[in-house]
Amino acid sequence: MKNISASALAKQLNIPSNELFKKLLALKYVKKPGDSWELTKAGQSAGGEYIESKKFGRYIVWPENLQLSEPKSKLTITATAIGKHFNISANKTNFILSELGWLEKSVKGWKATAQGIRFGAVQAEDRNSGVPYVRWPESILSTSVLIQTIQNVTGHKESESETISKEKPSKSEAGFRQKFPATLRATDGHYVRSKAELLIDNYLYMSEIVHAYERKLPIEEDVYCDFYLPEKKVYIEYWGYENNEKYTARKKKKIEIYKKYGFNLIQLEDKHVQDLDDVLPKLLLKYGIISY
Repeated sequence: MKNISASALAKQLNIPSNELFKKLLALKYVKKPGDSWELTKAGQSAGGEYIESKKFGRYIVWPENLQLSEPKSKLTITATAIGKHFNISANKTNFILSELGWLEKSVKGWKATAQGIRFGAVQAEDRNSGVPYVRWPESILSTSVLIQTIQNVTGHKESESETISKEKPSKSEAGFRQKFPATLRATDGHYVRSKAELLIDNYLYMSEIVHAYERKLPIEEDVYCDFYLPEKKVYIEYWGYENNEKYTARKKKKIEIYKKYGFNLIQLEDKHVQDLDDVLPKLLLKYGIISY
């Protein structure tokens, strides 16, 4: 995901530049105390940053997929309220939100990520201590991605009186899994679908890197990754079956989704798997993950 200027972003959104800055002001991403625009903490959390140019001086650039929609509800709630709704602690709620990639731990407290802001996160701080925390729109309580993750983490079992919905894979996902069943057992007990995935899983396990296999991406679209590394919110995709037309189309669609949401993605092919001990450590290091 690349960052672009405000004028380029306005053009991409098909709105005048002054209209864009009105939206940025409304979201408190920028402020204008004098003659020039300045980034706020919320703007930085949303991915905005300064660029120095010899020709234009200092200006602000934004993620090309920056979301400008305001929360549907103006009423915001804390992790404590979210936890109370789902009958879990505020601490566990924050860690679940972090696992989803919507929060990141600060030196003290929590800060919203660009992904969290997509879901309406509002950065705040304690009046007395100054410790940062995040508030959320009430609509977060009915977000299927959060509900499903809480179900998985807590081992929640549905009853007839409960309204929590259970997601089912799309026809394309179900068809792929049926065609390529997971029958190979990795060292850590994961059942994977190919020898290449077996080698990748074993490498991660032997390197003591916490990972999940076939985790659903924390988005509304029904997309599953091959591997997910929660430490740095990194996804790994192994691309096989390159000569299969349907698989190639599926690959292209998944890559577009990773780019759309700005997820950290490592892509592996057969040539990489053949030299995994040399290739994967370098790719992991780019995201701050050290393997031994």
